[in-house]
Order: sequence, then C-alpha cells, then structure tokens
Amino acid sequence: MSQKSYIEELAELSIKNNNIVPEMYTIHDVKRGLRDINGNGVVAGLTEVSVVNWKKKDENGNDVLCNGELYYRGININDIVNGFLADGRPGFEETVYLLLFSELPNKAQLERFSAQLAEYRTLPHYFVRDMIFKAPGKDMMNVLSRSVLALYAYDFNADDLSIPNVLRQCLQLIAQFPLLAVYAYRSHRHFHANESLFIHYPQPNLKTAENILYILREDGKYTPLEAELLDLALVLHAEHGGGNNSTFTTHVVSSSGADTYSVISAALGSLKGPRHGGANIKVMKMFDDMRSCIDTTDVEQVKAYLEKILDKEAFDRTGLIYGMGHAVYSLSDPRAEILKKYAKQLSREKGMEEEFELYETVASLAPEMINRKRTVHKAVSPNVDFYSGLVYKMLGLPYELYTPIFAMARIAGWSAHRLEEIQNSGKIIRPAYIGVREDGSYVKLEDR
Repeated sequence: MSQKSYIEELAELSIKNNNIVPEMYTIHDVKRGLRDINGNGVVAGLTEVSVVNWKKKDENGNDVLCNGELYYRGININDIVNGFLADGRPGFEETVYLLLFSELPNKAQLERFSAQLAEYRTLPHYFVRDMIFKAPGKDMMNVLSRSVLALYAYDFNADDLSIPNVLRQCLQLIAQFPLLAVYAYRSHRHFHANESLFIHYPQPNLKTAENILYILREDGKYTPLEAELLDLALVLHAEHGGGNNSTFTTHVVSSSGADTYSVISAALGSLKGPRHGGANIKVMKMFDDMRSCIDTTDVEQVKAYLEKILDKEAFDRTGLIYGMGHAVYSLSDPRAEILKKYAKQLSREKGMEEEFELYETVASLAPEMINRKRTVHKAVSPNVDFYSGLVYKMLGLPYELYTPIFAMARIAGWSAHRLEEIQNSGKIIRPAYIGVREDGSYVKLEDR
C-alpha cells in the first residue's frame, strides 16, 4: 500500500474540516447558485443586451410556463435567424453588430463592420511562434486564455478603459479568437500527436464561420451547408443574458476596473467548465459510451441505459443525462429548436440520419424519465448543448475545439456586457456570504 503524500494528507484535512452541509442553505435562506427552489435567479443587475424568457403572466397575474424565448437587443432570435437565412447570407457579423450597438446594421454599415473585423483578423508578429508553438498545450481553452492574457503585452493602451479603446480591444479579440484556438489545436496535433503542421492565414473575403473551416482544414475546403450551420451555431451561442456564469464573470471582473484581457481570460475560465461551455463534450462522450454498451437502434435498450445513468450506474455515474434541462428554460430552449431543424438537414448531407434519430429518441425519452426519477420544480427539455456537439461532429470538428467554438461566439456577448458594465455600473460587484463557523480561540504553538 503506497504511503500518502503530504498533499493528500492536507486534502483530507481540508475535507474533514468542511462542516457546511446542504441543509444549512435552507436554514439560512441562501439561494444556492443564486437561484431559488423554483429556478428564479437572484437579480444582480440590469441589461439591455439580451433577455431570456421561460414563463409569462396569465390573465390573473400568475406565472405560467411558456416555450423558451431569447431576444438579442429586443429582437427575437428566431426573427434574426430567419432574416439572414432568407437572404442566403451569414449572420454572425450582423449579430455582433446588433449586440454591441443595439441596432441592426444597414448594408453599408454591415460591409464596413465586416471589413473592420477582417482587418483585425491577424496576430502580432511572431505571436504564433512565441506564444503558441513554443508552449503547445493539450487543452485549447487554457491555451486560448493564456494567449488572451499574453496579448496584453502587445497592446500599448492595454489599461485604458475609455469606451473607444475597450471597443477596439473587444473587436480585435472577436476577430482573433478563431486564429488563437485553431492555431493552438494545430500546434497540439503536431507536437503531441505527431501530425504534420500547417498554418493557413485567414482570407479577408471570408466571414467568421467560413474562415474557421478554412484555417482548420488542410485543404481549406467546406460546403455551403457546413459554413451555414457553423455560422448559425455562432449566432445561437453569441449571447444568453447577463446571468449565465461566464457573462456574470465578465460583469464581476469588469466592475473591479480590470483591463479587457484580464476580463475575457476570466470569462474563458468560467466557460471551460463542464457545467457551462464544456457541456456539449459531455453530451458527445455520453453518446459514445452508449454506442459502446448497447444496440442504439433498440429503444428499450436506450431507455434502460438512460435509467442506469439516472441511477448513477452508467457513464460517469453523476446521475445526469447531459444536454437535458437548463438553469432557465423549461418547456423548450429556442436555440435547441433552431439547431435541431438544421442538424437534421446536415445529417442527410453527411449520411448520419441514424445518429440523428438516436438523439431524437433520447430527447423524447429523457424528460419524462427525469421527472419521474427525481423531484424537479419545472419541466425538462433538450438544451442547445444537446444538439451543438452533434452538429460539430457532423462538421468534422475535433472535440478539442467544441468549447473554444462556443468562446468564439460568446466573446460577442461578453464584449457587449463589458461595455455595458463600465458605462453604467460604477460599483464593484460584491455579494454577501453568511459566516457559519463557530467562534474559536487562538492557541499558542507550544500548546497545540
């Protein structure tokens, strides 16, 4: 039997001396996770950037559940998506403009804005060599966060918090995120998987989603539907209210007066977690495990597997069916509904209809099973992560880039919220915690 290390001994000490138990949150009326038992969030601020709805008032003034709604600057996400898809053009750049400036751009404004992003779609001289190739990492989110912090050293006005300067920094980061993440991935594959190294420079005539596919693939090729689906995913992930974990992090760190690079790096750290931006990877790994264990064409076997997950007997034994349920949405997640429609279309192009049908089977079985197994206070439905991982898989994107792609989109929302925070708050965000440790007394060293 191996001897415990000093760190293991200290860890046991930390665990032994943690006396907070779940019941204490109820006793002290603490909104754990800043949400009450009915899923209502604790109000911590005001925002014009976006609104998330999952309930409405009936004629008697009572709250009733409704299908999920998401609004960017007051415009329903369905209308935004239908608008640019009807025109047969990408929508991410238009969405970024809307989030940052509270209005939809006209054609001339959109062209000028897209050209500005294209101009910013570059990195400082030798940055890729010095900051990415010389220290290749296995986790792309960590490399992305490290790279963002490193860009501080290349910015002569890094600490200037004026709106023009912060806006310039945000636009540059929006344009640079795909390069930072994809180049980090190519470096990882070369130095850790012995693959050939290639670096494609972005093309000024291509939009964000097209450039991601172009610089990622060795031949630089992609189909129109692939570019359309990735662009749609970016739009749907671009923003989701001020209360999600990474955006709240953006507000919290911005309220301290920190520079843009520190703020965005902190948001990246939040997004990395499997309870937030890393959730779609968990979904994919859950389905991979399912396929290795059962005949996924047999609905009864699928149902039995899901039962085992809920009983903590399958997959990672957490009792969670990943991709099901959301902190806010109840009856439906509008982003999931949109993505599902186009994921089905892509599954036909890729010959993956059977895999899509498996997702639909789980989506139909899981909500009722979850509600039956445990006490919940609202309905459960598939969230956007349930389908986004499948879309990325059909696009041939590697697992390592799933969460960074989320970041490539959400940097738009983070930027809008950062600008909103430094313009409107002027007060550091500092919530209260209740001290529950009993008073003790100091004992001299020789008497311990």
